[in-house]
Parts: sequence; C-alpha cells; structure tokens
Amino acid sequence: MRFMGDYPESNESASDNDRTPVMSKISQTIGRSFTNRKEYQEILRDEKKKLTMKKSDKQRLISMTLKRKTKLLDDVRRGLVEDTHAADTYKEWTNKRTGNLEKLHFITGHGILRTELRDEIYAIICKQLTGNHIKASYARGWVLLTLCVGCFPPSEKMINYLKAFIKTGPPGYAPYCEGKLNRTLQNGARSQPSSWLELIASKNKESISLQVSIPDGGEQIVLVDSATTSQEMLKELAASLNLKDTFGFSLFITLYDKVMSLGSEKDHVIDAISQCEQYTKELGYHEKSSPWSIFLRKEIFTPWHDPCHDPEATRLIYRQVVRGLKNGEYRCPTAADVASLIAVQYYVDNGPKMQKAVLQSRIGEYIPTYLLKQSENPSEWEIKIMAAFSNLICVREKLEAVKAMEFIVKYAHATWVILFSRFFEGMQVSGPELPKKTVIIAVNSNGIFMIDDQEQILMELSFAEVTLVTSETSPQIKVVINTVRKEEYAFVSMDAQNICNLIQYILDGLRKRSIYCVAIQDYKHPTGAESFLVLKKGDLIVLKNDLNGGKLKTATWGHGECNGKTGDFPTEAIYVLPTLEPPPADILTSFKKDGIVTDKPIAKSTVTTMQRMRMHTLASYAEEHFRAGRRLTTAQRGSMLVPARRMSKEELWKYSNEPIRQPLLQKVLTDDNASKEACRIFTAILKYMGDLPAPSARYSNEYTDEIFAGALKNDLLKDEVYCQIMKQLTFNRLSVSEERGWELLYLMTGLCIPSVNLLVELQNFLKTRTHPFVEHCLQRLQRTQKVGPRKLPPYSVEVEAIQHKSMEVFHKIYFPDDSDEAFEVDSMTRAIDLCKVIVSRLDLKSMDGFSLFVAISDRVFSIPYNTFFYDFLSELINWIRATKPSWGSAAQITANYQIFFMKKLWVNTVPERDPNADHIFHYHQELPKYLKGYHKLTKQDAINLAALILRARFEDNLQEVQSILAHSLKDIIPADIIKAASSSEWKKQIFAKYGNTPTSREHAKTEFLKIIHKWPTFGSTFFEVKQTTEPTYPEVILIAINRRGVNIIHPLTKDILATHEYPELSNWSSGNTYFHLTIGNIMKKTKLLCETSQGYKMDDLITSYTDFFRNESSKK
Repeated sequence: MRFMGDYPESNESASDNDRTPVMSKISQTIGRSFTNRKEYQEILRDEKKKLTMKKSDKQRLISMTLKRKTKLLDDVRRGLVEDTHAADTYKEWTNKRTGNLEKLHFITGHGILRTELRDEIYAIICKQLTGNHIKASYARGWVLLTLCVGCFPPSEKMINYLKAFIKTGPPGYAPYCEGKLNRTLQNGARSQPSSWLELIASKNKESISLQVSIPDGGEQIVLVDSATTSQEMLKELAASLNLKDTFGFSLFITLYDKVMSLGSEKDHVIDAISQCEQYTKELGYHEKSSPWSIFLRKEIFTPWHDPCHDPEATRLIYRQVVRGLKNGEYRCPTAADVASLIAVQYYVDNGPKMQKAVLQSRIGEYIPTYLLKQSENPSEWEIKIMAAFSNLICVREKLEAVKAMEFIVKYAHATWVILFSRFFEGMQVSGPELPKKTVIIAVNSNGIFMIDDQEQILMELSFAEVTLVTSETSPQIKVVINTVRKEEYAFVSMDAQNICNLIQYILDGLRKRSIYCVAIQDYKHPTGAESFLVLKKGDLIVLKNDLNGGKLKTATWGHGECNGKTGDFPTEAIYVLPTLEPPPADILTSFKKDGIVTDKPIAKSTVTTMQRMRMHTLASYAEEHFRAGRRLTTAQRGSMLVPARRMSKEELWKYSNEPIRQPLLQKVLTDDNASKEACRIFTAILKYMGDLPAPSARYSNEYTDEIFAGALKNDLLKDEVYCQIMKQLTFNRLSVSEERGWELLYLMTGLCIPSVNLLVELQNFLKTRTHPFVEHCLQRLQRTQKVGPRKLPPYSVEVEAIQHKSMEVFHKIYFPDDSDEAFEVDSMTRAIDLCKVIVSRLDLKSMDGFSLFVAISDRVFSIPYNTFFYDFLSELINWIRATKPSWGSAAQITANYQIFFMKKLWVNTVPERDPNADHIFHYHQELPKYLKGYHKLTKQDAINLAALILRARFEDNLQEVQSILAHSLKDIIPADIIKAASSSEWKKQIFAKYGNTPTSREHAKTEFLKIIHKWPTFGSTFFEVKQTTEPTYPEVILIAINRRGVNIIHPLTKDILATHEYPELSNWSSGNTYFHLTIGNIMKKTKLLCETSQGYKMDDLITSYTDFFRNESSKK
C-alpha cells in the first residue's frame, strides 16, 4: 500500500549507518523463521494432504493425530519463540521510512524466496487494483504488478486467473505486463529483486537497453527484459557480430575491482545488475549511480578448437589477447615469445614489410606495460621483434592477416590454459582427500583442475581419465566425477549442474572426434580369421578408414590398428577414450582392472533387469527343438568355462554377433541344402543388423532377399528364420542392431507364419516386449494367417519404409484422364484388394473389367487379381534386372515405373450406365484408339465426333476451339480419314456442328461413347502385326481383341476379315517376337503366326477374357 501511495509513510527515518541490502535482511529473517523450519514444512504438507483426503481416511488418522498432538504443540511452541525475532524484524521494517526501491525489494524479495507467498502477493496487488479510481495509486499498482511478474511466476492454480486479470488492464500496461509474465514462465523465477533499471523501464513501459563492450574495443547495444538470460543475450550478440562458434564466449559484469561471470547459460542478466546495485547501496551510494559494466570475452576453449572455422571469432579472441598482453593479464614465459607475439601484431597492423621507423613509433603500444617499467632498453626490444618478424611463416608466405591472428589464438590456447578456464566454487565432500576441502574447480581445454585460494593447483584430471560425470540435487547439490582409477570425487557446489553439463559437453565432443579406443574385454573371433583383431583388455586401438568415436556410436563393428595389426573388432568390446592425443600408458593400464567402465551411463536404457526377467524367450522351446549346443572353451576373465548342457542351449537362443555353422533347429539338420541355406541366412541377418562387417547393400532389399527368399521357397526354413531373428532380439544390448532386428521381424510377420508351436512362442515373445513395433507385428501375423503367405521377399519400397519407421506405404495410382491419387498398399495387399479400394473411392458401379497395370520402360504389364501387389513388382523387377544387366540398381528401376488403373476387359460396358467410369476411363481410353484410325467410320461420323471432342476439351471456349481447328486437326480427326476433305471443309463443317451441339464436358464424353459403342470394334485393344500363315490376309493386319473375340481387320479399309469367338480358340502362346494362335479343333484347325513384340499382351488379354467368361458361366 505504501508503494502505491495508499498508506502514509512512517515518521521514523531510517538509520544512515544501516546499509544492509533489503534482500540480505529478508534472507536472514526467513532463514531463522520457524515457518522455514523442516518441522513446520512437514506440518504444512500434512495439512495439505488432509484437505485432499476422503472423510473416511480422515477418521482413520484421528488416533494417529492424537498420539502426535503433544509433540506438535511442542514444535509450535518452540516455533513461536523462534519467530519472535522475525516478528521484531518485520515490526522494525513497518515502523521505518523506506524508499520506493527498498519497498520493491521487500515485496519481490519475499516472492522470490518464499514460493508459498507468491499467489498471496499477486492476490493483494490485484485486490488493490480492482475498483481503484485513484489515478496515481492505480498507475503505481500496475508498475508493481509488472515488476513482480518480471521476478517470479504465480502457481499453476493462479496463472490463468492472473492472465485474465492482466488482459483487463489499461492499454499501455496490459500487453507489456502479459509479455513479461510469459517471459518469466519461459525462463523461470529470478534470484534477485527488481533493479532500479527495471523500475525505470517499467514506468516507461520500455525494454532495457544494455551496452556491452566487446574485445575489439567496440560496443554493442542489446535490448533485454527482466527474464533475459545470458544465453539469450549471447545469442543476440553472436548474430549481430556474425559469430558462428559461440562456445566459450561468456558475458562478464564488472563493478569497481570486482568481476563476475554471467556465463553463457540460464543465469538472468538483470540479477547480476541488481546485485551490483545492492553492493553500491552498501557502499553508501544510490543504486542509479552504480558504475557496473558488461563485457564479452572468450572464457574457455574446447580441446578441438580450430581458429580457421570462424574468422570473426578468431578476430575477437585475437583482440582480447593482445589487449590482455599489453595490460599484463596474459604473461609470456620467455622474452622470445613476447617478441614473436608483438611481431605478429605488427604484421596484422602494418602488413608484411617491416619498417623500423613505424616500429619505433608504435613500440610503446605493443610492449606490455610491466616490461616498459623495467630497465631494459626499448632498442633491444626492437632488435628482438625484427628478428622474430623475419622468421614468421605469415611473412615468408605473405598470408592474410587473419592467418596471423590464428597464430596468436593457438598460442593463447596452448599457453594460458588456466586463464582460459571456467571457474566454479566447490567443497569436497567425498573421494580421495585433497589438501584443502574448499576449492575452485577450473574446467578448461586440458582437463579439470582443483585450485585453492592461493591459486595453487591441488589436483589435475585430464579428460581421458574421466569415465563419468553426474550431478545430484539430493541430499546436497553436488557434482560427482569418476575416473579410470575407480576413484570418485564429489564436490558440493551451487553450480553442480553447470559443471556437469560443461564437462559432459567436452567429453562428448572428444569422444565424437577421438580415434583412440581401449579394449575393455578380451576378444578373438571364433574363426580366427586374420581380418579380425585379437584384443586383450587394456590394448590401445587406433581407428582407421576415417572412423572416429562418433561413427562408432551407431555401428556394431569398427576397423582399426592394434599391436601393429589392422582389422575389424566389435564395438561392444571397446571404450572410446575422450582424447585427441595418444593416451599415456597409465590410463591403458587402469583398464586392465575390472569395473573401470561403470554401468551408470547405461541408465538411459528403458529396459530394467526385472523387465528382462519377465521377457519371454526361446529358452524352453530350444530345449526340445534346437540342436545340442557345442561345448565352448573361453578365456574371458582368466577362467575356463565349460557350460552345462542347458547353458549351451541357452547360448543358441541368445544374441550373438558370430556366424553359425549349423542351423538352430534340429529338424533342419536333416536336410543338407536347407542347413547350408540356414547358415547363409544367419550371416545375412548379421550383415543387415550391422553385427558383421559387410559392404553396404547395393540396393535396399539386397540382404532382406537373402534372408527371406529361402524361407518362402522351403517351409522347413520358415521356423528357422523366425528363431534366428528372435535369437538376435534376445538380450541384444546394441540399440542399432536391435532396432534393425525389429525391422526384420516386422517384415517377416507380413510374409508367412511359423508352425503352430512356434507361433505360440512368437506371440508370447512379442507380448512381453514394449517396442513400438510389437502391436504392428501382432496385427500383421493375424492378417498373414488370414490371407496366406507371400511368394517373394519384401519389395524395396517395403524395406525402405520400415527403415524410416513408416508403417503406412502409399502408392500413387494414375488414371486415364491424367489424374492420380495415392492409396495405401501394405504387405498383404493383393491386386484385387487395391482394385476394390479404388472402385469404392471413385464411386464406380462395378469392378468388372478393371485392372492394375505396371508401365515400365516400353512395356505395360497387367497385375493378376489374386497376386500380391508387391510380389508382382518384385518379380517384375527381378526379371528386368536379369534381362537388362545394366539395370543393376533397384532404386533406378523403382523410379522408372508407374502404376495405372484402367479398363482391361470391355465387358458389361454400356455408356450412361456408370457416368464416373465413362468420364474417367471409357472416354479417355477410347479416344486415342479412335484418333489412331483403328475404327471404320464415315466422314459424317468424324464431323460429329470431332465436335463432341471439342466440347469435351474446351466446352464453350471458342478461342481454343478455333485454334485447334486452325492448327491441330489431327487432334480431333482420325489419321486415316483426315484426307477425305480439305482443311477448310473440315473446319467449316466441324465448327457448324460444334455450334449446334451445346452441351457440357461430361455430356459430350457420354455422347461420344454412345456413338462408338455401336461399332463392332468398340472396347478393342488393337495390335498391328505381320503374318505369313494366311494367304488371304494382307501381310500386315490389325488384330482387335474385345468382348466379341479376336477380330482380324484390314489395315487400310478397316473391314473385319474374320471374327473368332473365344470358344473357337483352342491354343495360344507368345514369345519376345511372336504370337501364335490356333483356331478350331483337331479335325479342323487354323494357325495364325504373327510377328510382334506385343505377344505377351495379346496372350494375357485372351487369357483374361476366356477366364472371365468361364467364371461367368460357372456362376450361372
């Protein structure tokens, strides 16, 4: 109320000697308050819990409550005594005259420190603003509300009410206040009360403008608000300075002789300013006169820092170093180093030519101040600098100035390691004892250093020595560092999370770039092949073939050099060292002990030990159906393990990354060919899952073909493949390998089902897993049981889809009217299923005669109704790959084919009976055949039909119609009749007919079909062929296959020479260059041999028509 001017100030003036910041007083008062004690907080939690209880539950607690009553009263009584101090402090505060900023600190300070008071503070302010008609009070109330929402958010219960209240506020403050609230909700509560700078900005409803000094001596203006973090501010600075590599750049704030890092993460910038203002107040000055300043500088390098990557960052670091060199912040170990650095500065400022006069005039700018004060003669420095200048690489090779800057940045990175560190305060609480408990933890590009208050290094850990870093918040906020020597250091620090994040970032970056690994277990490939490395625990492996730790992360096999030999090794047997340099011998020696690499990093795994125990495996099934396992002798952990029979069989049903020499199932052993195929399949599974080094697949389904083809041909192998895949998914700890194994199981369940006994095992196996594929696999099993097994392995599109985690595959289907639509096609979709879906979506009356076609290269193939869609595509692609070796890439073939849905058999086709079929299919399929001149017609027919074609294409667009008549008569008149009249006569008569047939596009198409439907050649598929067997026919004839039968047509007159109905046809066959038709029976038979490349299509059409009519007859 006093802040808003609604309550008079106390007459008692504040003591001039009391300069303690309000925030400090509040902290001390709250810290001693009983309400902040553990006992009171427990009581408060119990009371809240009771409020949510049912009445019956409360009754059951009565006896318990009575038993604790005495102790509770004791606690409260003691609290009342201890709260006397708090009451006195608050009484003293209310009886003292204070300034607006102090009042603001008192209000926002309580909101920051006491979360349970936040809603109360907001409720009081909103209450004072509701119905407040005093202009000054109302304005100050909105300023106060704006400052509070910039410091701490309300609870989730109140947030919507507060937002609704803010929206009803005055036009100037409502959006400003709402924006600040949203920003606080985004970045969290502050740790310091509002600053004087915020108070002024809130009164003016403005952003806060901060001036930031940058290393090159320039300044940048950045607009911030109450919630701005150093990370956000740094991001904005980076954008304006065109910085790409921002890591290690931090914001600092300085006040008098004190410097504080704001870092580059989640710390609030205004909190630091508020602290500076409070410190200024302690010194006896007003907050607004606090002489703080903010500057940007490079604080820490990454171990892999390369100045070439970001020239702008390099320029800023260079300027920071040369300024620090001048003022003595950075000191070189030798005079020669000083001379070299000054020589580089001269090169950057003055170019590649050394001029003594220029050097003499500027030497005072270059030499560090602390050296100028010493007695050494400047002329001696000139000689050293000139000598160093002549030896510079940038001078000899006349490099750009930025290359010279890179030299100084590299020197700074290598020389002043401790100075380029991020420092954190900490106190050791456990681990090997350090000389002092309270330390400064310095993290830099070389490692982690523990430093005391005298700047003495107490301990140094290189990153290669660190195996794990974690942070904990309970019971203490601490960071824990584990080393290769099985040591664990724990430090309490308010910055524990930041320390952990920074070290983890550097460790991850080093592992990603590292080429150095150490063996964590002995390994020898069972075959003893020389292409595999033999590893002993503690051996150093240097990665080869452009491999690094980052690439190994998603691989199951690596390639490297160990003990002078090069070969492959399993990634599960090694640990990637976080280092860019060869590790020292003592680190490698440490890995020879057990338990160096702890299991803590595996905490990310979603499968617990208990879950693994509940998972169904093939262990019991293997006892009865698997072959006996071989007895193995191993040398792991220095002991000889001779497994019992059960353990041997266990080994067969569990994951392995080694090829098998015999099938898993006993029943497969009886067939030599099946046994060999089973071993090849398992090797292909290892290759697909990445468990065995192998070249990349030439096409997406190369390995899946090898895995599934045998099982689809030989029923004996179906169970074998299922068992092999389940085996590889049992206790597989390699995430990439396991994921690929699930892809295989998903594909397999859409191909075939196992035997009855194994089906039960498979279903139990799936139901006890939590992988996203489980439900899909179970659904696919049910569908496969229903529709039957596939004949061929998954098509490339199926494999690529599941590799991209897509359970739905959509295929584009093209229609004769140049339209297309996408339809879902799954592994069990047959051609007839897809045809039914298309017919339904297009709202066609009947599916009779419609079919799917694959157009590929210069051929068109019809897909039989009962064939699986993907099986047909696979068969087609395999045939083309075999007949055209140049088409070795399945991806290229896939890209070149299209699927069409068209009328194939023109049965039950009557115009107007199915308008959609007429307009989408019949008209557009018949028009090209009509224009090619395959039908016999009169001139008047051509005129009538041309007019209808124009109506169907352009409707009433006379301009387009006249253009066609003038230039493209061939687009509306058949080629064989176009010479029956002159162009002008055609134009005149067609245009006249067009004018007399006013109709819509759809009606014109229907009328066109009604005319040609009367012709005997309607709905025909025409083939122009050469024949030599029938002397009465011309050498070249037209064969029209339609619902009537096979029609022989004269190519010039279009007369039908003969019609052979389907019952007359006794035999037909085709090849790449011929079609052979036999007409009649044994007593009287005629043969027609035709030369054509379309024989396969003629063969298919006749077969389809005869099958259709045979099926129709059987229905009757």
